[in-house]
Amino acid sequence: MLKLELLQQMLVIAIALSTITCAFVQKTKRFIKKCRYLCLYSFIVNMAIGSVFCITFTNITFPTSLWIGLFSFLGADTIYKSLEGKLAAHKDLVTTDTINVKRENIINTEGDTNGKTSIS
Repeated sequence: MLKLELLQQMLVIAIALSTITCAFVQKTKRFIKKCRYLCLYSFIVNMAIGSVFCITFTNITFPTSLWIGLFSFLGADTIYKSLEGKLAAHKDLVTTDTINVKRENIINTEGDTNGKTSIS
């Protein structure tokens, strides 16, 4: 019988792990001289960090952590593409003094008579 609860837990851990490993690979891929080795490098990183991550933060066994590393490797590209461009760098968040809000997201107050919004 298929252990659906264990599989669900493994996939949740793999999603969290793939965001970490994908960011790590993106930051360190400039050290890889040939592009053809990038996939192998990503696989090794996912398996190594996946095993250490699972053993450190969960009570999952080593063979199961290897499966999580594999799931993370297979799904990392899809998760990265879905998050690409949606996450701002910390430096951009700290150095910005203004906040841009779309006009349709502005909520007018009741006392607003001439269509201008006052934000306090």
